[in-house]
Amino acid sequence: MVIRYTGELTLKIENSVVVVTGANRGIGRALVGQLVRLGASRIYAAARDVATVSDLVEQNDGRVIAVRLDLHDPQSIERLPGAVGDANLLINNAGTAGGGSQLSTDSEVIRKDFETNYFGTLGVARALVPVLEANGGGAIVNVLSVVSLASMPALGGYSASKAAAHSLTLGLRGELAARGIAVYGVYPGPVDTDMAKGLDLPKTSAEEVARAILAGVESGHAYILPDPMSQQVYEGWRTDHRTVEAQFAGL
Repeated sequence: MVIRYTGELTLKIENSVVVVTGANRGIGRALVGQLVRLGASRIYAAARDVATVSDLVEQNDGRVIAVRLDLHDPQSIERLPGAVGDANLLINNAGTAGGGSQLSTDSEVIRKDFETNYFGTLGVARALVPVLEANGGGAIVNVLSVVSLASMPALGGYSASKAAAHSLTLGLRGELAARGIAVYGVYPGPVDTDMAKGLDLPKTSAEEVARAILAGVESGHAYILPDPMSQQVYEGWRTDHRTVEAQFAGL
């Protein structure tokens, strides 16, 4: 099953102006590389410490611009529109994965996941929607997880924060379509990054996921399933939620 936008709400990467949050490592860093290869005219690489993306800036002849962004700092988010005023594509990639069991993990760890994965994503979207709209429309891509759809108890706090971000994505999609802004959700399984190094599961490379994300945007796929596990889980979730829930409970 492919869920698709139509016509005017698709966006070409070539000549686009893109903001990538969490650009310093993992999927974010891979996205910057893919955006350069696909011909984006400008990429704003957002990170808490701009020194961590300095190599991306130096290697790409002015096409990559470092922007400081801390999702836990409201003033940092408020300053973002002034730094990226020509953007037409926002990729909300920054996230944390601290929350384990909802019963035993320190509540502050779970709270941090929510502050980053839900409230941080919401804050950046709220800040940049006026920018995208002023530039004639565009797209927002929220990098979520397969556990947005069905909770994995061993990652219960993280799953809950990503489920909240999934709900945010659906709400934004309904609200922004009439304003010429498409909203995409990305639902990867385990990715071979620092965030997932403790998971004993097959992992997809960040580069493969980045390629699939951008291909999904250009193809107009509202639900972007960038790896075999995400595709399998989505199909199972779509047809029988309970079976996927039971499978995740055993992991």
